[in-house]
Amino acid sequence: MADSIDPSCSTLQLPDADLCEGLVSLRDYLRWAASEFHLAGLFHGHGSDSPWDEAVALTLGALHLPWNVDPAVLDARLLPLERARIVALVRERITTRRPLPYLLGEAFFAGVPFHVDERVLIPRSPIAELIEDGFAAWFGDAPPARVLDLCTGSGCIGIATALHLPICEVDLADVSAEALAVAKHNIARHDVGARVRAVLSDVFDGLAGQRYDLIVANPPYVDARDLATMPAEFRHEPTLALGAGADGLDVVRRILREARDYLTDDGVLIVEVGNSDRHLEAAFPELPFLWLDFERGGHGVFALNAAELEAHAGALA
Repeated sequence: MADSIDPSCSTLQLPDADLCEGLVSLRDYLRWAASEFHLAGLFHGHGSDSPWDEAVALTLGALHLPWNVDPAVLDARLLPLERARIVALVRERITTRRPLPYLLGEAFFAGVPFHVDERVLIPRSPIAELIEDGFAAWFGDAPPARVLDLCTGSGCIGIATALHLPICEVDLADVSAEALAVAKHNIARHDVGARVRAVLSDVFDGLAGQRYDLIVANPPYVDARDLATMPAEFRHEPTLALGAGADGLDVVRRILREARDYLTDDGVLIVEVGNSDRHLEAAFPELPFLWLDFERGGHGVFALNAAELEAHAGALA
């Protein structure tokens, strides 16, 4: 039987100066970081799904290099400051369990970079695929004129939609003023302020009189059991954006009850509920949820149109 790995053998035991002297090239740091992440037993769920992918993301991010960098760069010698930065990031990732996008201050969503910090969730919704496709399943003839990104957080869904559909107007709504500050930063970063605005709103309470062709929501939907057993990495994200009661549906119920009043007659509602999909179907067996499939993985996203919401208003009351 193979010997188990002794964590005491980790190079974290080496002084930083000796470590940086022994590791010279980008390839060296990739190999070392992947080994350290494996030994530490990190959870990978914020943009990477393995120690190697996380090592690639960290080293390239630390050096401000793109994902599609020329492989020849792997053998480049790193400057002392670059080596020290990578080592510091690896150590912080392991000791604090802070997700890597928070350490780098950036996450990619639908191919677009967004500023992120602990005031907002790290973007990872499968809804990115729908954005990249222009929501063509519902708006094949003409794109939606007005879009609402409800529970927006960093603004990633709404801003990415505005960038992929350059004639639509988008409202970003969130109950958290801190989250909206991040969303406003991203609006300015991508220069979409002429078509995108941030609105302080508890679900629909701050949107009186507004109508949208498309409402997309990634609300809090984690049930109490899942919230209590989440890996340490998730505890750096705002609880307000994760937990939503015993079954994870506290906010989703409000969205379903009120969405029809904010949709145009041909409007569409798209909502992510993740693992709480089973709770939703049990709570509303009459509703004709259209559960969406994604090529890159992901689940728990449904669509309903305005007519369906209106027809089942009694079940939602």
